[in-house]
Amino acid sequence: MSPLPELRYPSVPELIAHAQALAAREPGLCALRQVGVSRAGRPLHLLSVGHADRAVLVVAGAHANEPTGGSTLLVLAERVLSHRELRAGTSWHFLLCADPDGASLHVTPAPRSLLDYHLGFYRPTGAEQPEWSPSVLPPDRLPPETRTLTGVIDELRPYLQVTLHGTDLGGSWVQLTKDVPGLAEPFAKSAAELHIPVETGASDAAGWPASGPGVHVMPGPDSGVPYPSMPDDARHSTWYHAHRYGGLTAVVEVPMWASDLVDDPAPHPEPEAALRGLAARLLRDARQVERVLAEALPRLDGVDGPLLRAARWALELIPGLAEDWAHTSPAGTTMAYVGSVDAFGRRLPLRAAAMLLRVLREADDRAAPRLERLVAAWCDAFAQRFRARWVPLEHQVEHQSRTVLVAAQQARERVA
Repeated sequence: MSPLPELRYPSVPELIAHAQALAAREPGLCALRQVGVSRAGRPLHLLSVGHADRAVLVVAGAHANEPTGGSTLLVLAERVLSHRELRAGTSWHFLLCADPDGASLHVTPAPRSLLDYHLGFYRPTGAEQPEWSPSVLPPDRLPPETRTLTGVIDELRPYLQVTLHGTDLGGSWVQLTKDVPGLAEPFAKSAAELHIPVETGASDAAGWPASGPGVHVMPGPDSGVPYPSMPDDARHSTWYHAHRYGGLTAVVEVPMWASDLVDDPAPHPEPEAALRGLAARLLRDARQVERVLAEALPRLDGVDGPLLRAARWALELIPGLAEDWAHTSPAGTTMAYVGSVDAFGRRLPLRAAAMLLRVLREADDRAAPRLERLVAAWCDAFAQRFRARWVPLEHQVEHQSRTVLVAAQQARERVA
């Protein structure tokens, strides 16, 4: 068996090189092929292991700023190759990176702090995200990465699609498009063994039913949404494409930095008042970034690109989201839920500021030092408020890998 690369966040070329080595080592079991190209012409590769008709599809790199999935994908491919029982009646298919253009813009060395992470931050607009674009764009305007992903699903007809996601700071949780009985217990056990908190009130899954702590099942198409202003709706994403073939999707989230504040199921004493306060802070923070942007824009005449687009898009989301938090009933009332919303409220303006900072630095703009001080202060406050602790990458990967393997087993029994 060829050794795994050093456990770290691999670049897309490193992912491809390792997949090529696997395919060369085990040509009877492995195949690597190009299945599409990105908007910028970068190849999208699919690594397949095994030949059974019943398929599992694992997708990494759907969000550029969530790098753990690439490492997890490599570990999973090696495990599937090494354990014949994992291939019994099931073929495994690994989309190495769903958004190679985005991955080329998010710089993740070996972050030692939230500031390190944000100084290289990039997350594209919703319309440019492969999984989310169908929720905000008409079919004739979908990016090629989205069409590639849905085309792979159409070809493989997987009984399970797993998409590997992550969060900068918080806990681990799973989102399912259909329930997978039996997943919640091993998921919680794995998280406990690896000292990763379970995010029991994840704001991403606000209002969704839970089949166990941290395991959320997406509501049906007739239910309402907790944040009406948000343009994207998971029920219109590529996650539901597998339903055409009787399959389902599991979204497995792991944190880079952990916080036990998102794992507290106790009732919050005043959730409505807390969310109003978080909405007010969100608006104040956004205005600080907007003032820097307004001042710098005349000096950025002619500057346009994905970083600036994404920063402005994030800022545009904030007024509506603040209105949702301030004037609608909370989708959750636990300490964990309010903590998760608190983290989300810090995250959105921080990301906008971090991406704008990269634009200003590139332009050698005089506003860059002031914005850098703001980004550094927000990162420090974020880490202190949530008592952030680094989750070793091997723990992130092990927990995500275990969850994928259990989900595959339990989902297969569900459709057997």
